[in-house]
Amino acid sequence: MARDERVICASADLAEAGPGVRFEVGTPGGPLAAFAVRVLGGMVCAYVNRCPHMGTELDWQPGDFFEESGLYLVCATHGALFDPVTGYCVAGPCRGATLARLAIREDNGRVSLPNEAPPATGPDPTP
Repeated sequence: MARDERVICASADLAEAGPGVRFEVGTPGGPLAAFAVRVLGGMVCAYVNRCPHMGTELDWQPGDFFEESGLYLVCATHGALFDPVTGYCVAGPCRGATLARLAIREDNGRVSLPNEAPPATGPDPTP
């Protein structure tokens, strides 16, 4: 792990399509709620925990980000569905919008975030 990264959780804390890990990310405007999840296939993704529709946090219960099938992230407030790899809204009131993606890294049994990594403003072009 590089010095300019901070550990979010152990890799084992994230099961495929299972509960996510909540954390905060610093921004010039103050801290933002964020989360990391492991998608089906094993990849770890992280996003600012804010639905683009109303700005509410996605999880109804802390860490519950996936809908029942485990294929999509779901906003508990209005039911919007998001592709967990790209953050793109595929259904719901904010269809076509995206979650703000965060740079995340997994190695040596840890999931880490570069310190002061700003959220992306749109979809990651290389999911």
